[in-house]
Amino acid sequence: MRLNGRRESSNVEDRRGLSGGQAAGLGIGGLVIVGLISMLLGVDPSSLMGMFGGGTTTEQTTTQREFTEEEQALAKFSKQILAGTEDVWTKIFKENGLQYVPPKMVLFTDAVQTACGGANSQVGPFYCSADQSLYIDLSFFSSMRQQLGADGDFAYAYVIAHEVGHHVEYLLGTLDKVHQAMSRTNEKEANKLSVRLELLADFYAGVWAHHDNAMFGSLEQGDIEEAIQCAQVIGDDYLQKKARGYAVPESFNHGTSAQRMKWFVLGLKTGDVSQGQTFNKSDAEL
Repeated sequence: MRLNGRRESSNVEDRRGLSGGQAAGLGIGGLVIVGLISMLLGVDPSSLMGMFGGGTTTEQTTTQREFTEEEQALAKFSKQILAGTEDVWTKIFKENGLQYVPPKMVLFTDAVQTACGGANSQVGPFYCSADQSLYIDLSFFSSMRQQLGADGDFAYAYVIAHEVGHHVEYLLGTLDKVHQAMSRTNEKEANKLSVRLELLADFYAGVWAHHDNAMFGSLEQGDIEEAIQCAQVIGDDYLQKKARGYAVPESFNHGTSAQRMKWFVLGLKTGDVSQGQTFNKSDAEL
């Protein structure tokens, strides 16, 4: 991506070097599997903690260490991408007679306390609607490369833009409405609703990329392929097969690789928010 000269967002809280405590739950072997199945592009950690057995934390403490050049570069990159989402969504909301209130991005190390509860880095990047913040341990990008083979600056940008997509869902009332519906139904139907919510966030990530490129000329050769490859390896079917050798469609809660690529690309090609109709499609049409 071309980011030279781009501004950095000020809506960032840097908690790196602070420890939110040791999250209870799975051992190392289990965390690897959880990381593969759930690490990418999640929703509120309050629901994730119930699934993965985490959430208890101890007192936050400060550690002293120098950040590497790579860590600092990733922090700057993340702030620039967040700034780009602010510019794009402010413009889109204004065009539709709405006001965009940007989310805060919290950078953390290992574990963090949020208004949705405690979470550790194994949960992966997530959005908490209770404090309208997205949380990222930057070491996750190394995990993407090492565990999933998803690499490249635009792939990383896609992750951030997806979480911002959940914030857009929150501002438009979609997130709370769907979460309420999920709480009133069985697990199978709740998973189906979750898939539609996640695909919509993928679509919004594509919409952001479309407009960011139009505004700033940010995309370079190979960027789109990076994001599509990322969408490919974070599909529920791909991750489940990688983790245990087979897939259980009834348990999908983010969408298949094909679905995730489809909706991201639709947003990228059109830039038209009105086409994000994931809740108006049949299962076969998704």
